[in-house]
Amino acid sequence: MKSKIQRGISLYSFQEEMFLGRMSVEDVVAFGASIGAKGIEILPEQNMPTFPNITDQQIGEWQDMLARHGAHFTCYDMFLDTKRRKDRLMSDEEQVESIHRDLVLCNRLGIKNMRILIFVRPDILEKCVPMAEKLDVHMGVEVHAPWYLDHAWILRTIEVADRLKTKHLGILPDMGIFMKHYPPAFRARFERQGARPEVTQFIVDQHEQKVMCEYTIYEVAVKMQGNKAEVAMAETLRHAPYANPKRIGDFAPYFRHIQAKFYEMNEDYTDPALAYDEVIPELVKAGWEGTLSSEYEGNRWIQDVHEVDSREQVRRQHVMFERLIAKAEAELA
Repeated sequence: MKSKIQRGISLYSFQEEMFLGRMSVEDVVAFGASIGAKGIEILPEQNMPTFPNITDQQIGEWQDMLARHGAHFTCYDMFLDTKRRKDRLMSDEEQVESIHRDLVLCNRLGIKNMRILIFVRPDILEKCVPMAEKLDVHMGVEVHAPWYLDHAWILRTIEVADRLKTKHLGILPDMGIFMKHYPPAFRARFERQGARPEVTQFIVDQHEQKVMCEYTIYEVAVKMQGNKAEVAMAETLRHAPYANPKRIGDFAPYFRHIQAKFYEMNEDYTDPALAYDEVIPELVKAGWEGTLSSEYEGNRWIQDVHEVDSREQVRRQHVMFERLIAKAEAELA
C-alpha cells in the first residue's frame, strides 16, 4: 500500500532563526525542499510584514519564490484578535468579517486549508461556511492540547459540519495531543530553574501513569511544598494529554492537514515524548491524504543554555516520518 501522506514544514518552526536574522523565509523554504518537505505552512501575520494589506505583486513574489524551490503552500494559519479594543471584545459580526478577510487572502494565495484557532465558536464558523465553500477553503479547527479529538468542544464543530453536509469545515489535529511521555527538554529546563530532581521525577512518573494532572499539581504544590519551578512544571501537565491514536481513523474524514508538533528529536530519529510511532500507522491505515507539517517548539526550552538548531531538529523529524510511513506501508502490503 502506497500512502498519500505528504511532508511539509510550518514557517513557525524556524521562528528563532528568522527572529535573529539568521534565516530568511526563502532560506526556510529552500531547506524544507532540500529534505523533501515541500509543503509550506504560512502564518501571514508573522511572515508577511504588510499583513493584512497584501498586493497581487507580493503574492506573485511568494509564488515565484516557492516555484524556485519546487515548493507549494499547504496551510494558512489564521488568528482572531478578539481583544483588539480595550473597551470590548469583537462582536460576532466583526469576528465573521475578520475570518472572511482571511478566507479571501487564503484563496488569493492559492491555499486550500486554513487553520482555525481552537477558541473560535462553532456558531461563528457556521456563518463562515458559505464563504469557505465559495472560495474552496477548508476551515480546520486546531485540536490543540489540552483539547483532544473526542473533546465536547471539538465534537460541536464536527456536528455543525455534519449538519451542514459541508466539506469545508472540520478539524486540524496538533500532534501535541499525543504526548505519551513527558518531554525531557521540559524537565531539564525546570531543573535549571531550581526544580529538585526528586520532585521532577515524581512529576514525570505521575505523567507516565496518566494520573489526573490536578492531583499531581496538588501533591507538588501543597503536600510537597514545591518551589516556583516545581509547581510550574506540575502545571504543564494540564497541557500534556495522551489522546488515543486508535481514534484517528474515525476523525480522518474531517481533517486534511496536520500540525506535526514536536519539542525535540533524539539522535536516533525518534521522538522521546510524542507517540508518532503509534499515530502514523493509524494515518496510513486510514488512507489519510494530507500533509504532516513540522511544527518545532523546542526552541524556548533550550535557548537559555545553547543555540537553537531548528534545521537539524526538523531534519531528524522528517527522517522519522519517512521511516514510519515506509514501515506502516510495508505492514499493510
